[in-house]
Amino acid sequence: MMRVTCADPRARGPRLFSGRTPPTVSRHLPSDRAVRLRARLGRARLYLCTDAREERGDLPEFLDAVLANGVDIVQLRQKGLEARQEIEHLRVFRDACDRHDALLAVNDRADVAHAVQADVLHLGQDDLPVPAARAIVGQDVLIGRSTHSDEQAADAAAEPGVDYFCCGPVWPTPTKPGRHAPGLPLLEYAAGRNPARPWFAIGGIDLGNLDQVLATGAERVVVVRALTEADDPGAAAAELARRLHRADA
Repeated sequence: MMRVTCADPRARGPRLFSGRTPPTVSRHLPSDRAVRLRARLGRARLYLCTDAREERGDLPEFLDAVLANGVDIVQLRQKGLEARQEIEHLRVFRDACDRHDALLAVNDRADVAHAVQADVLHLGQDDLPVPAARAIVGQDVLIGRSTHSDEQAADAAAEPGVDYFCCGPVWPTPTKPGRHAPGLPLLEYAAGRNPARPWFAIGGIDLGNLDQVLATGAERVVVVRALTEADDPGAAAAELARRLHRADA
């Protein structure tokens, strides 16, 4: 009788093609959307973080006012929201951004960013690692990093998968209570390195101290109360944008 010998499947060595298409290695080429988003990020100067203005009940009007007057990127930042609530608010943000050709940013949540087709996902130092976030949102979404020290800024300037970073807080802010403010020296450090990717100053910035920020070499800022608490948010946005672009001229 002929004995049939079966190869040990654990044995090392070449394996026969099983009928499935063998995996191929391909280099990712950025899509047209990715190219457009990165170009718009490069032109951006004014970035706003705001809550959903539930107490005032004027979110659509507020977003139209600031986006029509120079805000390039807007992020919903409101802790404690369930994913469903955040997505509902972000639909209003998405519609406003589409009307004004602005970039929509989501804070922390890669799953929410994917759900609302955000343009930007912003990650803090303790949030999801960039490779894990990329696996959720894909290669076309911009990813930003928060940095609070020279070392973190240097890392973010070179970290694969990061498109921009923020340096701060420049001044203490109720948005991040208890966080040490590295101040203007961090901005001077970042500007002195002349990184290839865009970066933004953040933390307590308003019309009253903007000149100090610009004097460090910073060209882009993130603001919160400068617009959310302004008597005329549209006028305040227009003046911030005017001074940022004037400094860049």
